[in-house]
Parts: sequence; C-alpha cells; structure tokens
Amino acid sequence: MELKIREVAEWIGAKNEWEKWGDLSFNSVEFDTRKVSTGTLFVPLQGGQRDGHDFFEVAREKGAVVSLFAENIEEIPGDFPILIVEDTLVAFQKLAQYYLEKIGVKVIGVTGSNGKTTTKDMVESVLAQGFKTYKTQGNYNNHIGLPYTILSMPVDTEMLVLEMGMDHFGEIEVLSKLATPDIAAITMIGESHLEFLGTRKGIAQAKMEIVAGLKPQGLLIVPGDEPLLTSFLEGVSQEVVTFGLEDGNQITAKIKHETRTTTTFTVNKLDNSEVTIPVLGSYNVKNALIAITIGQYVGLTDSQIIKGLALLNLTQSRTEWLKATNGAEILSDVYNANPTAMSLVIQAFEGLETIGKKMVVLADMGELGEQSKELHESIAAYLNPETIQEVYLYGTQMAALKEKLVTKYAPAKLHYYPVEAKSTLLADVEESLTSDDMLMLKGSNSMKLIEIVEKITEN
Repeated sequence: MELKIREVAEWIGAKNEWEKWGDLSFNSVEFDTRKVSTGTLFVPLQGGQRDGHDFFEVAREKGAVVSLFAENIEEIPGDFPILIVEDTLVAFQKLAQYYLEKIGVKVIGVTGSNGKTTTKDMVESVLAQGFKTYKTQGNYNNHIGLPYTILSMPVDTEMLVLEMGMDHFGEIEVLSKLATPDIAAITMIGESHLEFLGTRKGIAQAKMEIVAGLKPQGLLIVPGDEPLLTSFLEGVSQEVVTFGLEDGNQITAKIKHETRTTTTFTVNKLDNSEVTIPVLGSYNVKNALIAITIGQYVGLTDSQIIKGLALLNLTQSRTEWLKATNGAEILSDVYNANPTAMSLVIQAFEGLETIGKKMVVLADMGELGEQSKELHESIAAYLNPETIQEVYLYGTQMAALKEKLVTKYAPAKLHYYPVEAKSTLLADVEESLTSDDMLMLKGSNSMKLIEIVEKITEN
C-alpha cells in the first residue's frame, strides 16, 4: 500500500486544512500501536476501555507519519500531520472503501451461524489456484476487523475473501454495504446469538442482510435445505445458487469415504469427479460446495478447484487434530459452539474408528437466551454410550445436559464440572485418557477449553 493524504482526505471527510501535507504518503493503516511501524497512518478508535487518542504519542514514536483525530478531542497536535474527522471509526471504514475501489478487487463475503471461517479458508485455497488471493486473518470479521482486513491486503490482490460476523440485527448489513461483495454465501442457519435475535427466523433474517451490499449482478449462494431462508429469497434480484447433500439443490455431493482426517465425495457440478478434503464431516462437504460454486463462477478449471480443496489449510482451533502427551488422538474444535455445530461434530466423531474408547468434553454454548436449557438438553440425542463411551460436561448450562444423560450413561462414565472446577476436569480427563483413546473437545470460546487442549498436548 502507498496512499497519499490528498487521495483520501476528502473521501474520509477531513475537516481541517490538510493541503500542506497532501503529498505525504503512508504505507499501512493501524489502530493498535503494537503494530505501528514507520510509514503508518494511525487510527485512534474511541468507545473502548481506553480512548485510542491516549496512545497517539506512542504511535508517533513508533513511526506513524499521519494520524486521524476525532473533532471532539480538545488537544490536537499542531506539529504533526493530522486529519480531523467527525468519527475515526467511520473514517476508517471509508478509507477501506476507498482502498477497495482503488485496487479493483473482486470481493467474496461469507457469513453463517457455523462454518464461515472454514468456508472462508476453503474459498481462499480454491481461488489461490488461479488468482492472487487474500482472506480475513483470524477472526477479524466485525465492523473494525473487516475494514482492517481490506486495508491489509496487498496491492496486487485479485480476490478478497471476507468473513462477516454478527450477533445483532443490522451488523451484517453494515459490513455488506462497506465491502459491496460480488459474491455472497450463507453457510447455514443455526442457533448462535438467539439471545439477541430471538428465533432462528431472526437469525436467517440477520444473515440475509449480506444481500444489502451485494452487487446487482452478483451471486448469492445459500443452503437449499434451510426453509427459513425461502421467504427472504423472494425479493432477491441477484442470481441465487442452492447447495446441499440432498437432491434438488443446484450443486450437490455424495460422500464416498471418511477417515479421521479426510472426507472423499463426488459432486454433480464436477462431472461426479472425486474430491478429497483434509477434514472430516458432512458439514465440511457442504462448506466445500460453496467453494466449488465460487471457483466455477470465476472461471477456474475443475482440476484447479479439486487441487485447491486438497491443499486446504484451516484456521487454528477449528476441527484440529492434535496428539496428547501420551499419544492419544485429540480432536479440538474449541473456538465456538452452537447446538447445530456441536451435534454435527459429535456425529462425525462417533463414526471414527479407534482401538480404545471415545471420550468427549463438552462446554457451555453461549448467547442462546431463554432457550439455552432446552438447546443444551437437545445434545443428549447425539450421545450414545455404544459409540462415545465417556462424557465430560463443563459449565453452568451443561448441568441440563447432564440431567438428560443420567438414564443413558452409567455414573462412572458421565462427569459434570461447574465453571470453578476446570482443574479437576483436567485431572480427571488426563487420568482416564489412554494412548489408544480418542478425545473430542467442543464448546464456546468463552469457556476456554483451549486451556485443557494445551495442557493435555504439551510436551
């Protein structure tokens, strides 16, 4: 990146006299002073625990060459290139829009209750076979992270894959209008954020906000087995493609073989050629169908698409296979959780072969609102002592699931731990886990099951 102040000052609504600095260039944009380096434009964000303006001097010392400043700040430096704006976050987002327009990149937006990060990774891996591609890094998928992703992409980027997250109405609409995607995809409608959105129909409505900025000639990809989306699709003028494992969808797949680390399937749109992805689960096959659809839409060959999926490299903490210190197989999926996602992972896990026993550690799922107890209880339908021999439940909400399982599991095979008993949970899991066993962990990120994963896998 190399932008001049004169390029962006009017675009972002600078209110001060900036012309004397007009030819000054900046080569990066940062709101975190830990990442500021020589040539940075510093964006002091407001509204958090600390006002970003408090860190201006730090940014200056680390090499920032220009800084935004909100007009409500009383003391504004007079000896440094400053762009005064009404709201630094809004200016930050406008700057991202300018850079997006300047680069002329094709944008793919991905949202959904579950699978959006994996899908983003799959789409990027496929598109990288024919284009210079950049994707959302980590979980930078909100009103701050998305513009930061845009401003971080290399100048030669041709395809930009943006993950769009939300927990309230209106948030996806903001992101979609900011990014104006050429292609938009919804992975699935689950139960995430029921606390704020009320019902699954509310969740479907919120996810459909991705159409708000979708270009008129754009493409929308949706799960064909989700009836809640039907009414919202009636007013969509863009091309719509449905995907799923059931006949009747425009792109479908049939699973041929699954192992601990791979799933092989055929796809009708690939002349029923076999595709292998380096992850397990039918839900990941559905995610792959999105990537295949996008690959074909932008003109990649079938062989490029198949190669891209085979080379998939997933973002950490999502369906990640690890080794315990004693050699046991560990399936870690601890970044986030909702009932649909948890049930899908359990079903995939229970079908795997192992010499020893299969064990699961399940933790609370957050933001489920008034339906939390019922939705935690619903997981009982997917736990069977014949396929998953030992169950460890952790957290306040998991007490409801424990009560549902007492008639299915013997007391010695069903374990429950309140939030304050994580150390006891760890000790009990380590005592039971043998080198021949297989362990799966799933829960909301707030429950920090990653701490358990790190302890049992540390060397």
